[in-house]
Amino acid sequence: MLTLATALFATAATARVMDSLPAVPKGWTAVREAALDEPITLRLALPQSHTDALEKAVVEMSTPGHSNYGKHMSRAELHSYTAPKEGSQGTVTNWLNGFGVKPNINNDWLTFSTTVEKANKMLDTTFGWYQNDQGGSPKLRALEYSVPDEVAEHVDLIQPTTRFGRLAAEKSTIFDMHILEDEEASRIADVDADCNTSRITPACLKSLYNINYTPETEGNLVAFASYLEEYARYSDLASFESKWLPEASGQNFSVELVNDGLNDQDSNDDSGEANLDLQYILAVSAPIPIREYSVGGRGPLVPTHDEPGPSYNEPYLEFLTWLLDQEDEDLPQTLSTSYGEEEQSVPAEYALKVCNLFMQLGARGVSVLFSSGDSGPGDSCIRESDDAPYFQPTFPGACPYVTSVGATRGVDPEAAVSFSSGGFSTLHARPSWQDSAVADYLDIIGDTYSAFFNSSNRGFPDVAAQGAAFAVVDKGRDALLSGTSASAPVFAGVVALLNAARKSQGEAPLGFLNPWLYSNADAFNDVADGYGSGCTGNSDFGRLGAKWNATSGWDPVTGLGTPDFAKLLAAAAPGVENA
Repeated sequence: MLTLATALFATAATARVMDSLPAVPKGWTAVREAALDEPITLRLALPQSHTDALEKAVVEMSTPGHSNYGKHMSRAELHSYTAPKEGSQGTVTNWLNGFGVKPNINNDWLTFSTTVEKANKMLDTTFGWYQNDQGGSPKLRALEYSVPDEVAEHVDLIQPTTRFGRLAAEKSTIFDMHILEDEEASRIADVDADCNTSRITPACLKSLYNINYTPETEGNLVAFASYLEEYARYSDLASFESKWLPEASGQNFSVELVNDGLNDQDSNDDSGEANLDLQYILAVSAPIPIREYSVGGRGPLVPTHDEPGPSYNEPYLEFLTWLLDQEDEDLPQTLSTSYGEEEQSVPAEYALKVCNLFMQLGARGVSVLFSSGDSGPGDSCIRESDDAPYFQPTFPGACPYVTSVGATRGVDPEAAVSFSSGGFSTLHARPSWQDSAVADYLDIIGDTYSAFFNSSNRGFPDVAAQGAAFAVVDKGRDALLSGTSASAPVFAGVVALLNAARKSQGEAPLGFLNPWLYSNADAFNDVADGYGSGCTGNSDFGRLGAKWNATSGWDPVTGLGTPDFAKLLAAAAPGVENA
């Protein structure tokens, strides 16, 4: 194995270092310098001209009582906010042209292909091939990159450069999947349709959350994103409808392929996540049409103790830039995703850019929901920057512009489930719309764990729903699945119904949800039992690890609580009957 010198080209006095790693990341080995004629494709983000104004506009259009509430933007209106700063596009394009590179331009994004030789020169770096210690294909990366001073102010990021990652198996937020034998499946199916300890079904959820509303289908759409070669299956949906949701029998779903995604109904790969998302969005929101976005490719990863590789990061940039490019009438009103990882495993500039894209979807009137994760306060609970004990928030669940969904179990009372992730972001300041709710919780816990999280930052999750022992059909088999992967599609189904109810009154969809949710905290079933636990492998937290307790009001396990649909409907669409 060759050793790749970590000393890069000396940074010229007129160049600015955009990103730098102190050494080859943990779990990776340098293989060789890249051949100068090898091809490379990079994406460059330009600074937006009106970022602060866009954020202000999104909060205003999402805050009940504001004069701009519900006034979402068209694609063209959004582009006027996200357009590059004056001169940025020309400056960067001229710089690239000087190396004989012609980029593909899409508003504030440039994509270009070149050779390693030119990339080395333009970024004042040395690209090399790196191998993950767990195997897989080597990656073409650099340990540092720079751009000229006169260009630097016109560049937010260029990737993949210092972004180490590797293709491998999925990491959805499914905590556990139990395939049922025939006898066990029959016994489960014979239990009364309402909620019980053995499994969660569509009938249980509708009873538990007081859902009786049947929406119109015209003009309504709820969607979910599938990554990492998982595909929802038509045959499994038909079996699920026959077994658990006969009133929806015959309803199918559409598939949109993104970034070379596929719809392989005969795949031997896992399909549990995609089937779970589809079946429980349908369980709550039928007969609203459902669309699956099947997204190809995988995003960058910064290896950590818990995610040393292979890469589990999803290609959010590719998907979100594509989705934001769609015509207004082609967007879903509600979008659910059940994937995530440690916030610290994602490069900060990448995480912030992706969160900005979620904000843009909110500006277009799309409600974006993510599962909060399945590791309580964290797994190893080690901060990578200094190996200190620290809680591990999740990405994108801790982004302020998504609605983060935690998990519960049981019905009388409903309680937090131990795997439900939550906590406080390391990247995002606490937004004003959750100030009061989070401050109340911090008053309750005092100095408990104060050294292990930033109490002034964004708290998550925002809400919760059942997340244990969901009855699903996967590859023709009956199974029970658990995880916040189950909770997110359930809450997304609730939001899809609310958006449909608003449409029936000629009102705009809810869009970015969080200010509205925190303004209607009394429309939730408060969960004050149970806890989310983690950090059991870290001796700094003792033999039992650490845990967030569910408390009265908001907490970092179940958020505001679980939905009382009748109350949420009355708040979202007054006068629409829950029938």
